[in-house]
Amino acid sequence: MMRAKRTKFVFVTGGVVSSIGKGLAAASIGALMEARGLRVTHIKLDPYINVDPGTMSPYQHGEVYVTDDGAETDLDLGHYERYTHARLTRANNFTTGRIYDAVISKERRGEYLGATIQVIPHITDEIKARVMEVAAGVDVAIVEIGGTVGDIESLPFLEAVRQLRVELGHQNTVCVHVTLVPYIAAAVELKTKPTQHSVKELLALGIQPEILICRVDRELPQDLKRKIGHFTNVAVEAVIAATDVSCIYELPIMLHGEGLDQQIVERLNIWSREPDLTKWATTVDRMVNPKNGSVKVALVGKYVHLRDSYKSLHEALVHGGLSNDLKVELDYVDSEELLEVDDVASVLSKFDAILVPGGFGDRGLEGKVRAVRFARENKVPFFGICLGLQMAVVEFARHVCGISGASTVEAEPDTEYPVIHLMPGQRGIKDKGATMRLGAYPCELAEGSRASRIYGESSINERHRHRFEVNNDYRERLEKGGLALSGVSPDGLLVEMVELPNHPFFIGCQFHPEFKSRPHEPHPLFVEFIHSALKYSRTRPHESSEPTLSQSVN
Repeated sequence: MMRAKRTKFVFVTGGVVSSIGKGLAAASIGALMEARGLRVTHIKLDPYINVDPGTMSPYQHGEVYVTDDGAETDLDLGHYERYTHARLTRANNFTTGRIYDAVISKERRGEYLGATIQVIPHITDEIKARVMEVAAGVDVAIVEIGGTVGDIESLPFLEAVRQLRVELGHQNTVCVHVTLVPYIAAAVELKTKPTQHSVKELLALGIQPEILICRVDRELPQDLKRKIGHFTNVAVEAVIAATDVSCIYELPIMLHGEGLDQQIVERLNIWSREPDLTKWATTVDRMVNPKNGSVKVALVGKYVHLRDSYKSLHEALVHGGLSNDLKVELDYVDSEELLEVDDVASVLSKFDAILVPGGFGDRGLEGKVRAVRFARENKVPFFGICLGLQMAVVEFARHVCGISGASTVEAEPDTEYPVIHLMPGQRGIKDKGATMRLGAYPCELAEGSRASRIYGESSINERHRHRFEVNNDYRERLEKGGLALSGVSPDGLLVEMVELPNHPFFIGCQFHPEFKSRPHEPHPLFVEFIHSALKYSRTRPHESSEPTLSQSVN
């Protein structure tokens, strides 16, 4: 009988500081393995005790990424899906909270036959079982352990990794440790001591990294690579310099140039072709040398001081720019501050397009309404996503349909005109975690609508994360006013898309298309949105002054 192919494992850990780039490093490893013709999957192990990030503040955790099966996951899963063809589920991201919850539930059911429940073996066995289940059937599983080596929360996960490496054999596993080599200006030199200490911490836990990815802001000289290798028991050719790149999609190319993928396949004894990185090279060239110049897009939101809160959205706009061979200059405009100006044109007239993203709570809503009105009245390309669609409906109801008190019950629970209300299935729900309308749902597009032309089909499937919806009691008045309800659920009960037929681009969607956009497969809504911005940019007056209320993150 033929023996089943054994999955190889790449374990990615991080040291010295948080936010060092483990997620992008892991995603790039996946991209390089795919470029060699291998099938990959990604797993993210998060040490925090929350069951999932769904109830965590965007200021602390950044974006909550949503998978097709309705899981609220770490934002790194977005990197994994954008860099590879892997389509992930709730099984690909689990936390300390989820592991302990599962073990305690089993104990309550008596499944451990009266045993004393301990971190070893019960917690670590649960972690290992989940990793092995997800990894079945692929050539390479890339497993990222969240947090920083030395954090007390990550100890059970690192212990599980140590055990897996023994059980699977070192010819089937490799540990890649991402670390920092800082430049100290006062000493005018790069310092290797933080990396030495970080690896020492990992060694104390029984894990020897075979490959080091060293984050540096300049060239890492060969003599420093040798020094790092000597102090960490790592071969000098496996000390990989990860210098800052002009765009994140250059990272796989840069790491390949440093020999990372060759080190991995050699240590895992994988026979594969040389990687084909043509798509990545084309993407980088378009980002660095766009033929059609640039457009300026305003993202009017409430989490503008933390870019990670809109990570997938930012990348989807970049993808739209790639498809149009232009650069998207994205400015984050604080919707609260937009309320403080007498004339929003003083801020928004400088942009080629306006996007209002999703969000929760009542803070900044009226600023978003002002942005929508400016875009509608001045024929500026507008895209509203989730809450952005809801604010577009509120604005249209107030200023076109004559419902001056129109509002959302999220901001005004007792409003007389709830054009946006709580979905019937959400009423009475008290628990906040994983109780929204989550995951992929079908949508039927109206024949002849702009949405159907953009998608090129009448039935679509998109990912959702919301509790509030357009109130069906107001649908007739909205349509009479000229707002086209161009997308609805198959049963016709939920409004999924709206548009204005006589506008260059005015579209709102209740779902989150950014979760399905890829650099090599950009989402059609973002492609058309940026194309409309390009056309508008060629007609609007261009001024030399910059917006005063935006934070440029070009």
